[in-house]
Amino acid sequence: PSVAARGLCKVFTKPRLRIGELDQNHGRPRRAAPTVRSMKTAPISWRVFCAVELPPEVRAQLEDHIARLRKAVPDVAVSWSRVENIHLTLKFFGNVDVDRIEATSAAIDRAVKNVAPFDISIGKTGTFRTQVLWIGVTDPSGTLSTLHEKLGSEDRAYRPHLTIARIRRPEGARRLANAHLQMQFENLNVAVKEIVLFRSELSPKGSKYTSISTHKLPG
Repeated sequence: PSVAARGLCKVFTKPRLRIGELDQNHGRPRRAAPTVRSMKTAPISWRVFCAVELPPEVRAQLEDHIARLRKAVPDVAVSWSRVENIHLTLKFFGNVDVDRIEATSAAIDRAVKNVAPFDISIGKTGTFRTQVLWIGVTDPSGTLSTLHEKLGSEDRAYRPHLTIARIRRPEGARRLANAHLQMQFENLNVAVKEIVLFRSELSPKGSKYTSISTHKLPG
């Protein structure tokens, strides 16, 4: 470029600022470059829980029960459980660091070490304060409660059940709860031979459950 052009460049080119100096056009300090420490992220964690998988015949009856309820009382604001996502939860571990998942799986192995396969019965209808609709689980041998304790029991008593719906608004809640309580749900016997550690991923479309490890009851 010509001498004149080089002079114009000097006039209009903005000088580079040092870190911490004020940008004269915007009146705020320029940010320092990120350091290795500032770029560190929190440990990755997964929401995990331990549960009993349900056989196809139980899922089929749950699906039929939900369909009949929705037809009988269609005008209530409800979050219905997706049948493929319904499990008999034994223990919800919450957020667990990924590098602790293997240890959690090993703890479940220890919990089932001396537990033989057992039978449960699924069939009773019930509610929690007309807000949650569930199907009850009967545990004649008491093994579900034993496993729950071995996995790390909570302060409240363990009440095994299958949640099928959560009512979002009070309008019509009593009508739906009564319809559920009065509706027949045939008892089904289930042989429990294993328990599963699941990962739960939340999204606007609903929860996604992925099996992490399966733990056979040695018997």
